[in-house]
Amino acid sequence: MTKHQIAWMPGDGIGNDVMEATRIVLDAMKLDATYIHCDIGWEFWCKEGNPLPDRTIEVLKRTHCGLFGAITSKPQDDALLELDPALRSKNLVYFSPIVQLRQMFNLHTNLRPCKTYKGNPLNYRGTRLANPTAADVMCDIVVFRENTEGMYGGVEFNPLPEAVYDALCLNPKMKPWKAKGLENIALSTRIVSKAGCTNILRQAFEFAKKNGRKRVTLVEKPNVLRATGGMMTRLFREIATEYPDIWADEANIDAICMWMFKNPQEYSVIVAENMFGDIVSDLCAGIIGGLGFAPSANIGDTYAVFEPTHGSAPKYAGQYKVNPHAMLLTARMMLEWLGETERAAALESAIVRVIEEGKVKTYDMGGKDTTLDVGRAVAKYVAK
Repeated sequence: MTKHQIAWMPGDGIGNDVMEATRIVLDAMKLDATYIHCDIGWEFWCKEGNPLPDRTIEVLKRTHCGLFGAITSKPQDDALLELDPALRSKNLVYFSPIVQLRQMFNLHTNLRPCKTYKGNPLNYRGTRLANPTAADVMCDIVVFRENTEGMYGGVEFNPLPEAVYDALCLNPKMKPWKAKGLENIALSTRIVSKAGCTNILRQAFEFAKKNGRKRVTLVEKPNVLRATGGMMTRLFREIATEYPDIWADEANIDAICMWMFKNPQEYSVIVAENMFGDIVSDLCAGIIGGLGFAPSANIGDTYAVFEPTHGSAPKYAGQYKVNPHAMLLTARMMLEWLGETERAAALESAIVRVIEEGKVKTYDMGGKDTTLDVGRAVAKYVAK
């Protein structure tokens, strides 16, 4: 048996394109691994009414980790329209398979490194540079996003059931809503736990301590979201006292979107609940040159699924046009998690070299090369 059993999940749209480029690189590295293809995504929702089939879950249970391309998610009304007509009477509800995986395997930590590289023709303000220099490499932020709770927990109602309304009326602010008609009300919840908040906060501080980073910033909105944001903020302040050598500061989600854009080089580690972490990590991606450079990892106690931050971009599917660096950097994170630290370092070095040379570039970097061309260029260096 090979050393590593990896669930291979291309998913939707460009997921297949970037995964194909990644396979070229992994094969060039001669990684001792078996890649087991898994069905996941929009196609299986449309045909089977389940974007995460049971057969895929069983594969994940017997592998060491998963590598995932991209997913298509649509609002419930659109999802029902695209469902096989024979299944429409079965009261099926679409739920994002990647969110299901995070909750099912308790992948509590979403780790999103965002780093600019010399040679990327976009500087941190999105201005195209003719000849980028080392001075333009000025953003190196790692986002820790709680991955299983918060606004993405999936506890929603539309219309609002009478029993739920009655329970919520323990808070007098809820009572006036009934006049609008419960059938006209949609409710999404933001549920957080002390355990979930503590876990993500401590991981952020431990990462900073281990890697010599001197600042951890909490992104929240406790002045409005007093209960949930308040809990996160209180715990952040408590845990920060255990790390006196690290500067712990707080920023509201709206304010951080301005300050990070103006001064991205000042931030190092950012920690946030689920939705705010999603928002701020996309902002980071914009600062470093786009989602084509933004990797991520969903990490649990015993299992992990690695995926680039970008979506499925259906209009580009099969054109091999998009930037695969995010997917390649994601594979680097997977290698590191698997204990293949030398290969992880070699892969990052190869990616950096291809970006700095600027000879092989996809359209977003001002080039005309394909997704697979980039994969082959990186593979050439890792093979050495």
